[in-house]
Amino acid sequence: MVQEKNRVAFISVLAAIFLTGFKLIVGLVTGSLGILSEALHSGLDLVAAVITLFAVRVSDKPADKEHHYGHGKVENLSALIETLLLFVTCFWIIYEAMHRLILGKTEIEVTAWSYVVIVTSIIIDLSRSRALSRVAKKYNSQALEADALHFSTDIWSSTVVLLGLICANFGFFFADSIAALVVAMIVIYVCYKLGKRSIDMLLDRVSPDIQIKVENSIKNIKEITHYHDLKIRSAGADTFIEVCIHVKPGLSIDEAHDISHQVDDEIMKNVNRAHVHIHTEPENEIEVSKLITNN
Repeated sequence: MVQEKNRVAFISVLAAIFLTGFKLIVGLVTGSLGILSEALHSGLDLVAAVITLFAVRVSDKPADKEHHYGHGKVENLSALIETLLLFVTCFWIIYEAMHRLILGKTEIEVTAWSYVVIVTSIIIDLSRSRALSRVAKKYNSQALEADALHFSTDIWSSTVVLLGLICANFGFFFADSIAALVVAMIVIYVCYKLGKRSIDMLLDRVSPDIQIKVENSIKNIKEITHYHDLKIRSAGADTFIEVCIHVKPGLSIDEAHDISHQVDDEIMKNVNRAHVHIHTEPENEIEVSKLITNN
């Protein structure tokens, strides 16, 4: 598992290095803001890919005396850092595009290399996005998922820049700056989604989908009469679940233990990499606790 995650993350770093250098050279030669904005975007993707590579290597380390829940939060933190880097990209692109449009300095040189670099970028981004998404879903990795979103965003932004180059080729040079603004809007939208999810994970906000899966798993065990104090938190690819279940009174310790194992197995079938802690009590203790509370 770790080797596959590391391999796909490392290849993404190499792809980002190539795309950043290629776009930067062509952008400086042609003066295209759209391509330069793509170069900056890819440059930050390179930083994000390096962070992702570091995150997937650290996040799978086992729990220790100082990190009782493991190191999975590193993935969530890396995704948040990637989001902040993308916001920086957006501010620069918007500023430079508006500056060119206001001053009327929109003329660029469109060459065959302008098209080659953008088409090459789209092909590589499509390949990396698919590879990262596949491994991210397989191992429930938010860091790889964030990296996949970076590359998939590049596909759309490169397509917009390509359209801007085509318009500029017919003398509509302002289209390049407008294309750069559209790129920025796309990136801001992705930033919002990535940032919100990363912050939610870091603050232990419960995913509604996971909560429904856990609750349905518990309800599928007919021997359980009641459950409460359900707590769910995620750290990277791992999900930690605590719950107190009540069973019919009179059951033996072994029977109650078997029921808790059923719950554990049912949850793990529906939630990847779940770590489940179950406390079992007889149903009649609910009534005792109610009496104590009322008194």
